[in-house]
Amino acid sequence: MARLNGKYALITGGSSGIGLETARQFLAEGAHVAITGRDSDNLKAAGQQLGSEVLLLPSDAGDVPGQLRLAQQLSAHWPQLDVLFINAGDVTHRPLAEWDEATFEQLLATNLKGPFFLVQALLPLLANPASVILCGSVSARIGLPQSSVYAASKAGLLSLARTLSGELLHRGIRVNGLSPGPTETAALGKLGLPAAEQEQLRQDIRNLVPLGRMGTPSELAKAAVFLASDESSFVVGTELLVDGGVGNL
Repeated sequence: MARLNGKYALITGGSSGIGLETARQFLAEGAHVAITGRDSDNLKAAGQQLGSEVLLLPSDAGDVPGQLRLAQQLSAHWPQLDVLFINAGDVTHRPLAEWDEATFEQLLATNLKGPFFLVQALLPLLANPASVILCGSVSARIGLPQSSVYAASKAGLLSLARTLSGELLHRGIRVNGLSPGPTETAALGKLGLPAAEQEQLRQDIRNLVPLGRMGTPSELAKAAVFLASDESSFVVGTELLVDGGVGNL
């Protein structure tokens, strides 16, 4: 397959989960791929999996000045950027009473402010045509307890898919949202729960999904390939839900 043949594609948060699998599929489709990650060891491990042709760029998605540095690094290596998949995110969930300002600010910086300023910083490098994919979440559509700040940040990001499309369309830049539902990634294993509680949480999550299971990184990556490719050339300013029916059923 060569649906992305010759395209230059940046994936933020590409060292694990959906981002890492998307990098694999972008490579298989013929793209030149760069990935970012905050943890240098994880980024290096991802590079070992993906191969030496992948450009590894350490970056914290919540560091606003760092977004300009990332754009400068990328422009030193590549002539243009055809695909931008903003996938890095903070998935913190907690009850309303347990939020504090510092954690609130950090989540918003990672999920909304950083992505906004990354698009701004990359604007001179984005080709005509180009595809920008913003990773939203079905949480922006439902009233899931403890997701308040996370869901609000994703709702803001999905709004940007519409407003930035309206602003950038004359330059041939399409912006779309890609919203996962519950997805099997390593994130659940980082909650520090005992094995039995972790499995119960997984079952509780599955019960939310009309299809009766969680999605896979591969399924989300296939949707990202579609939005990145010329097959989606008539798709702009919208949201592609890959959520097992959570948002609509």
